[in-house]
This record gives sequence, structure tokens and C-alpha cells, in this order.
Amino acid sequence: MLPKGLVSAVTDWFRKNGRVLPWRVGRDPYRIWISEIMLQQTRIEAVIPYYHRFLKRIPSVAELAACPEEVLLKLWEGLGYYSRARNLKKAAEKICADHGGAMPRTAAELEKLPGIGAYTAGAIASIAFGEPAPAVDGNVLRVLTRVMGDESDIALPATKKRITELLRAVYPTGEEAALLTEGIMEIGERVCIPGGVPLCTVCPLKELCRAGKEGTWSSIPVKSAKKPRRMVEMTVLVLSCGDRFALRQRPETGLLSRMWEFYHVPGHLDKAAVLAYLEEEGFAPVSVEDLGSARHIFTHLEWEMKGYFCKVNCPSPQVEWKTADEIEEECALPGAFRYFKEQLKRE
Repeated sequence: MLPKGLVSAVTDWFRKNGRVLPWRVGRDPYRIWISEIMLQQTRIEAVIPYYHRFLKRIPSVAELAACPEEVLLKLWEGLGYYSRARNLKKAAEKICADHGGAMPRTAAELEKLPGIGAYTAGAIASIAFGEPAPAVDGNVLRVLTRVMGDESDIALPATKKRITELLRAVYPTGEEAALLTEGIMEIGERVCIPGGVPLCTVCPLKELCRAGKEGTWSSIPVKSAKKPRRMVEMTVLVLSCGDRFALRQRPETGLLSRMWEFYHVPGHLDKAAVLAYLEEEGFAPVSVEDLGSARHIFTHLEWEMKGYFCKVNCPSPQVEWKTADEIEEECALPGAFRYFKEQLKRE
């Protein structure tokens, strides 16, 4: 069970110690929604500039629904998990079609929208509308399992469901609901931190926390190990013809669908193999220079990339040819290719 006094301890602390963040101004459900989607698996410091740029270009649900996908993906470039951006647009279209352009006010209705799960629905509903709807993520699970001294595996859906219901039973309404949601998140981010020693001496829950009192915080939360990522080796070819570089669009479905990318082939090729490959593809290579290597980690996949800068004489119709400025201004490239995109400036 959750200890008595938890709600007031969290909300009182947050009133005095909560950070001023751009999405906390005015409790606008649209702004909260955008921030919650951006913050999934991304640090607050990294999100803030993206958030400001996004809101400047797309300040409302209606404008999000009408935004061309290419523009949306360019705004999202570098944040990763691009399905999040596409689901934002799908959800905005549904809000305009089914709700007159106004964000639904309950977690149950919000959860029916594309890309909005139980956590995001609870966060929007409690923060923007004061609904007693828990928003339980890794931060919240860490804080509450330590408070309760609970050694259940938080990777199991049953554990998350049980803790969500325990929290729901004590959730307040109105302004207190917003303070509790944001307060637990903040404690998890700044005090009861992941991957480090928690700041127990300044924690507002120190008098209620079993793990802190018993010294078991290092073993809680319990989380079963993930399956190892699959390793994929590839050779990235930055093809140059005059002042233009070759890009192609990824398939309609699958990983990074419809995004732009540099030409690449499976495996790690040496220069001789790259020259032979370019000849076979009809590019008429002039020179091949080593560009070094890069790694990109996805949730279940890891790309090990070896790169070459290749000057060619024949711009193949298989790919699009764009200047560095056009790539920067118009084409959304996944973060996986950021290292190779940076090399265009050097050229």
C-alpha cells in the first residue's frame, strides 16, 4: 500500500520546488500533449529547443492536422522515433473530425487517439483538466516501488497495472491532480534519480520511504533484463556529383518509413569493394575517401556504420540529387545519419 501522507508530501514539495518549464505555462492541453510526446525517451534539455520551434510553426491542433508530413518530419528531425510525429498528425486529424478541434478532456477519450497511451492520456487529463488519472512511467515506478519497498519486476505489465491502481485510489482532483502528476515526475527526474545515487537527504518522501530507511534503494526497482539488440553492419556512401549529394527515400512502411537517407549497402566494404559496387550501379566513380564510422542505437537494433565520401560523374535516376542547403532546409534525415550529414559542411 502507498503510505499516508504521500500526496500532500509530493504536492507541497512541487509547489515550492517545481521547475519552470515552457509547457507548464497556462496548462494548455495542446502544449502539454506536444511536450509529453517529445519527452518520451528524450531528455528535457534536448526537447526544449525542439518544443519552441515546433510550437512557433504549428501552434494549434488545426494547424497540426493541416501540416504537410515533410514539414512535420523536418521539425522532428533529430528527436528520433518518427512514428511519434506521424501519430501526432493522425491524432490531430481525428480531434478535428470528431471533437471540433478541441482536445478531449478525459483520459479515456484521449487514449482513443493515435499515439496516446495510458501514461500520456493520464498526464494530459490530470495536468490540463484536473482529472484524477495517474500517469505512470519509469520515473513514477521507481519512486513508488522504493517508497513501498516493493521488489516486484516493473517490466511486467501486472506490476505497472497494480501500482497504477494503488495510485488511482489516492489521486486528488483539480489543481492537486496536476501537482501530484508533475510532482512525482519531478522527484523521479531530480531526486530519486535513475542510474545514480538518489538524493535521499533532500527527498520530500524520505520519512515515508522504506527503501531509503532500509538501505535497499540500490536493488529497487527490480527490472528484468531486456533482450540484446540485434547488430547490423552497413556501409554509408555519401555520393557527390558537382555540388549535389545523393539522397533516397526509405520505403513506405517499416523502420524510419518515408524519411530521407544517404545511399547505403549491407556489410562493411573496403574501398576496392565500394569502387566495384559504384561501377556496377552505373555511377562512374572518380574517387572514394574514408569518412570514418558511426553507431546508432535503436530500441531493439544497433547500426554499425562505416562511411565513404564518393565523387561520381553520373547522377543516377535511382536517387535524388540535392545541395547541402536543400538537404538542411527541406529533407528530414534520421538521427542515425547525423554524423554523415555533418560531413557535408566539411565538403
